[in-house]
This record gives sequence, structure tokens and C-alpha cells, in this order.
Amino acid sequence: MAAFGHTFPFYPGPKPTFSMDTTLAIIITIFLTALVTFIIILPGIRGKMVRNEPWRPQPQRDLGLERLFWLLRVVTSLFIGAVILAVNFSSEWSVGQVSTNTSYKAFSSQWISADVGLQLGLRGVNITLTGTPVQQLNETINYNEEFTWRLGENYAEEYARALEKGLPDPVLYLAEKFSPNSPCGLHGQYRLAGHYTSAILWVAFLCWLLANVMLSMPVLLYGGHMLLATGIFQLLGLLFFSIATSLTQPCPLRLGSAVLQTRLGPAFWITLTTGVLCVLLSLAMAVAHRMQPHRLKAFFNQSVGENPGLKWNPEEGGLLSPRYRSTAESPQSQDISLSEASSETCCKEEHPRVPDCAL
Repeated sequence: MAAFGHTFPFYPGPKPTFSMDTTLAIIITIFLTALVTFIIILPGIRGKMVRNEPWRPQPQRDLGLERLFWLLRVVTSLFIGAVILAVNFSSEWSVGQVSTNTSYKAFSSQWISADVGLQLGLRGVNITLTGTPVQQLNETINYNEEFTWRLGENYAEEYARALEKGLPDPVLYLAEKFSPNSPCGLHGQYRLAGHYTSAILWVAFLCWLLANVMLSMPVLLYGGHMLLATGIFQLLGLLFFSIATSLTQPCPLRLGSAVLQTRLGPAFWITLTTGVLCVLLSLAMAVAHRMQPHRLKAFFNQSVGENPGLKWNPEEGGLLSPRYRSTAESPQSQDISLSEASSETCCKEEHPRVPDCAL
């Protein structure tokens, strides 16, 4: 007799399903929490009084505009970091789905109508089988199986356990195509692409961290360089994934009367968008630093005119080691020897005719 939601006592019930990968859910939750935190503290941001000349003070900048710039920087930075982390754990770099009539179990003549999905990521392959309708042959046909090839995991052992569990024939067929012993060679192809693409994306994430640190300091130009490196490494990862997955001829995946075709998935395209965005932002910062450096520093809430007696010279050391000099100083060299200074001081006294006044 079934009890508590049609679950028989002393027997394991059906596994609970979650519509999203738990790792992706954790990453999105962390970045959304950080975004909400920054939005909460947004009203507490205060402006600065900027003065370029001691006798002509400028009015305080618009706080609403400063807060808008600050929020724009935070949202953009969190978006880039979240994308780099999320796509690294995503299983939708290459996807495919087909509706077909196929055999359900091995050594059985029974066929089912189902939607078969295939998601290829950097760490493994995910296979879904959903019946249309779900209830067929007195069973609930709704499978979601993952087979990984990341470091520390053995794909062949996972495939052997799937055979022992007696998974449906379409799931085992697709899993066998990506096994190490398959003549298609898909296992080595996607495993190599996943390992190196993941490593390149981790380098891009480190560059993103360095860019955030430098953009919070008076080294905006070099922060833009690190942002450029972030975009370049993302694009390099996409290039390597595309080349590595196209080295061999495509292996036909026949399921009943249909053929499953794969295409580049959402993770690939969102990484491409983020990489291009990083490159464009870094180029815009380089142009702004060359044309309007003061406005660039104002956008990042960094004022160069806080000390009215100092003048910023962008040609002296750039933004990494800016040198400041007083506006009253002469551009000529001020190096004077001690003997010359003493003689000039002595000769300007009340008795200039004394011949031995000089040292």
C-alpha cells in the first residue's frame, strides 16, 4: 500500500529533480546576493567637492549621476564575473534535441514516442529522455543522466554502472557514442576541448579579479589592459573549443527514424558576447584615457583636482605611477650647487664691493 505521496514504505522513492544545475544555481545566487547588497548601499554613496583652481571652486557633482555610474560599473563587473564562472560549469556548450519513435529497452520490441536531448559541456555530457506523453508502457519516462570526463572521474565506470542499472536504450546509445572505446572518437575530442577551455576560462577569471582591483585604484589604464586580457582569454577559449570539436568528422547519432544533430549552445554564445564586451570596454577606456583622461577618472569617481596646488601630467609615468608637480614650479632645472648659492647670497648684502665675500 502506498503512503505519503504514493511512495511505498521501505523502498526508495523517485529521486527529486531540480530544473537547474546546483553549481550554476549557487553561482547565480552568490552574484545576485552581491548585486542586491550593492543596490542596498547605493543611497549611502556621497560625492566629492572637486576644485581645479583655488579661487574658482566648482559645485559638487550630481549625486544621482555618480550613483548611476557606480551602479553601472558594479552591474557590468558582476555580470562578467558571473558569466565566466557559470559557463565553466555549464553543460550547454553544444546542444541537440530530436523527437522520435525509438525502442525503449534492450531486447524488447516495445517502442515509445519521446524527446531525446543531448547537452555537451566542458566537464561531461548530459542526456535527457522525456516521453510524449510522459506516461507510457505503465511507466514514467523522464530521465536525466550525466556522464562526466573531468579530472578524477572515470567515464567508462560510469557507463558500466548505467548498463547495470538498465537505463533506457536511447540513453545508453548516446552514452556509448562518447565512451573511450567508441570508434567515433568523441570522448577524446570533447574531453580535450573541455579541459583546456576550462583552464583558459580560469585564467580569464583571474584577469577579471585583477581588473577589478586596478580599477578601484588610480591605475585605470592598466585596469583596462586587464579587462582586455579578460576578453582575449574568453575568445581564445572559444576558439580552442571550436577547433578541438571540429578535428574529426561528425559521428551520426541515429535514434529510431531520426538523426540527432548538435549545434553550439547558449554557453558558447554568451561567452562570445561577454568576451567582445570586455574588449570593447577596454578599447573605450584606452581612447578615453588618451582623449579625456579627466572625464575617465570622473567616471570612476577618482578626482585629480582635489589638491589645487597640484597638476596632473599624463605624460609622466601614465596612470601606473603618476607624478605630480606644483604649478608654481619652473620647468627649468633647479639644481644649484652650494658654493653658487652661498656666493649669490653674500654678494647681495649691503657691501657688494667686498672682493672676498665669495667662498
